Amino acid sequence: MTSRPFPASTLSVDAAIDQLGLGRFQWQLLLICGLTWAADAMEVLLMGFALPGINASFGLTPGAPEAKWLLSATFAGMFLGAWFWGWAADRLGRRTVFLTTVTLGVVFGVSGAAAPGLAWLVVARFLTGFAIGGTLPVDYSMMAEFVPTAWRGRFLVYLESFWALGTVLVAALAWALSSALPPAEAWRWLLGLAALPGLLGLLARLGVPDSPRSLLVRGQAAAAREALNRVARLNGRALPDLPLEVPASAPRVSPAQLFAGGIGRRTLLLAAVWFGLSLGYYGIFSWLPSFLKAQGLELGAVYRTTLLLALAQVPGYVLAAVLVERVGRRATLVGYLVASAAGAYLFLAAGTPGQVLATSALLSFALLGAWGALYAYTPELYPTPLRTTGMGFVSGMARLASVLSPSLGALLLTGQLPVALTLFAGCFLLAALCAWGIGVETRGRRLPEGMDPAR
Repeated sequence: MTSRPFPASTLSVDAAIDQLGLGRFQWQLLLICGLTWAADAMEVLLMGFALPGINASFGLTPGAPEAKWLLSATFAGMFLGAWFWGWAADRLGRRTVFLTTVTLGVVFGVSGAAAPGLAWLVVARFLTGFAIGGTLPVDYSMMAEFVPTAWRGRFLVYLESFWALGTVLVAALAWALSSALPPAEAWRWLLGLAALPGLLGLLARLGVPDSPRSLLVRGQAAAAREALNRVARLNGRALPDLPLEVPASAPRVSPAQLFAGGIGRRTLLLAAVWFGLSLGYYGIFSWLPSFLKAQGLELGAVYRTTLLLALAQVPGYVLAAVLVERVGRRATLVGYLVASAAGAYLFLAAGTPGQVLATSALLSFALLGAWGALYAYTPELYPTPLRTTGMGFVSGMARLASVLSPSLGALLLTGQLPVALTLFAGCFLLAALCAWGIGVETRGRRLPEGMDPAR
């Protein structure tokens, strides 16, 4: 006589999310987070488009120190914001930070458009960066914690692909405004209009519940069940009538835990990957419009070219979404980073306008595919009590690199192109080695809940 297994007495959040499946809730969440993600892309990239007009408005010369401050201010704010808001989201809940950061981003973004002087503008851009720096760790943690295991990698890449939408929108908006208004006026409209998608994202976020995983580790089992019931209703499924499996303990989150044991090794390697990829990406693309203009392109042609490069990101994301589930997160990330290093040297060898455009498109394709794989991989490497703290720390290292990149990217304008691109290619290769050194593949695995990182 064969024995039958006893029915489960509790239900884990992972099991609940997998049983509720992929449906309307996850697609709505993707669109809501994606709208804000596109708005963040616009805020991060718009200074590269606005700089010629700001130079005209305040009498700055190209490459002036004040221009570097403006390009660095947003990233400096994001550096501090990522660390602060990532920690706050693990302590206070995902939804609270989810709403607060978007609200502040809209307020400070609009205030920059009305800046009466350069100092005001630098402060406004810093505060905008501080606000949107929090959306990076929180959005990805929310998405990772609400999507079934089999679909999680693809959805995290889909979310990152909204960056391309934001890039296209800001390039198209800058192009249209540069055609209709003098540069000294167009940049103010660009900053003001770029804040509007964030306002729409805020309104859409009001109906999103907090993460059930985060609620459970903070001792709010009833609220966690209600969040899962919300998923069940929208997906047309029934939540099993079992009590939720509560973690053995809800440890007090401390940033020091990011550097303990096996988690510490992951944190250091991930920080190096985020730093290297960001230094090269922003070093190239924050100065690319100015570099193209310095090569003799008129402003409208610069914006049209940048728009085409943004469109080249889309197939990079699409391929990354396929590869993270077929060959794994780690291999996909390493492959794209190596391709990015090769693309930097092909760009250096380009001798005609057509070759410059083609190699720039290859760089755009490879770098944004690498970002997609990295954003899919990182939240899966941290346990729930530390997920947004970890995302905040490593994405903060990317913002630190972003603060440094304008000075390095200025080499593109001073004729030291081989030096700049060799440095950036080296960053991509070092990031690839560190990504491979993590030694863990998360494809098809459930998110870790406890503090032991063993998988």
